[in-house]
Amino acid sequence: MGLFDVFKSDSTQAMTPKLAFTASLIYMMSADGQIEEEEIGQLVSAIGGDRATLDNAVKYVRKNKVEAFLEQAAPTLSEPQKLCTLTNLCDSLLADGDAAQREQALFNQFLSAFGFSEDRFRPYFEVIAIKNDRSVLGR
Repeated sequence: MGLFDVFKSDSTQAMTPKLAFTASLIYMMSADGQIEEEEIGQLVSAIGGDRATLDNAVKYVRKNKVEAFLEQAAPTLSEPQKLCTLTNLCDSLLADGDAAQREQALFNQFLSAFGFSEDRFRPYFEVIAIKNDRSVLGR
């Protein structure tokens, strides 16, 4: 090990479904430039407190652009894993009550990379939108 090896980035980190899932949520949470409490709560809930995966995902996201991530993650995930990731991304996107343009654009990148059309995802979107519409409770 060389003297400066500690500063080399580990962009060759092995992609796993858990890492892809967690990194996806982090990319989405940071898409609008601010991370809201609701988004953090949703992330912690979604990953089940797996601190090691969270730490690895944060390192990965800091070192890799989303385009490179999607190229690496898409072939790693099965169809059910992609759908699980997309539904959780959509839930995160809607968690703060505002779907910013940057978040929508990023979500569309994920849809495309994972081989889903808007029409195919629409039924899931509608359920998640209802779940997050707290206005029906008379806030």
